[in-house]
Amino acid sequence: METIDEAIARIKYLIEKSIIDGGVEAKNNLIRTQGPICILHDVAKASFMRLGVNPDYINPPYGEHNGELKLAGFFKCKDQDICILPGNVSAEEEILLFDGILKGKKDPFGFDLTQKILSVNVRSQLSSIAKNFDTLYERTFAEALNLHLRCPNMVLGEFYMIPVFEYDDNLAKEHRVGFRNNRKIQEHIQKYIYSFGAVNNRSTISGEEYKYERVCLLIVDFNRDTPKIYNTDDELKADGLLPEHTTASINNMNFSTFASTLMSIYQQRFGLTSFR
Repeated sequence: METIDEAIARIKYLIEKSIIDGGVEAKNNLIRTQGPICILHDVAKASFMRLGVNPDYINPPYGEHNGELKLAGFFKCKDQDICILPGNVSAEEEILLFDGILKGKKDPFGFDLTQKILSVNVRSQLSSIAKNFDTLYERTFAEALNLHLRCPNMVLGEFYMIPVFEYDDNLAKEHRVGFRNNRKIQEHIQKYIYSFGAVNNRSTISGEEYKYERVCLLIVDFNRDTPKIYNTDDELKADGLLPEHTTASINNMNFSTFASTLMSIYQQRFGLTSFR
């Protein structure tokens, strides 16, 4: 199983090889195949397995990326990138009775199993970072809201990767690897941290349904021989990526504590023996 550093290094290698071999079209095709994001799926699954989660309870299994579970929330049914299912709860088909577009629909899993699934969604924004931010952010908190309105005890995680610098598509057209300069980099990074911090650390089961129990905002500088992952505010400030006196903080959104925090919250609500 890869570490997060190994996974990020492999993503860098695949993207840059595609640029050198096939230019910007090959890079875009690689991203469309979801190859890089699937690497993140597996490194997230591995982080739970290292904490003792039975691999048989992870869906889709480690190394596989088809067959996601479609869970019913309050507004809609939605495929979940990673689901950890409890081994001591069985699915029981349920007819949904609450008002909304799902009224009268069949839920093959039922309320009890759905609420005891630990779900993590994984996303990355490798290009056009500044574009469509509002739409992407609205989608992020809407998915937590959808599930928590139906299942208030459900433990949800969001794993989101952004690059410090985007690959330069003009250079990629010439099969050259390079990065776009961003003179507003501090503003850009600060915006993402504030935005994801606002939907992080849901600690109650009777409110803040739009929040995740834990968010990981993975900020990566690919413009190095070995890509750098930022885990602390001090690291970001040292490299000029955050203003010195900002209140934006990534300290509670790093990867190193992502899985363990979700597991701790799950243990408080349901116990952990169901994952062993």
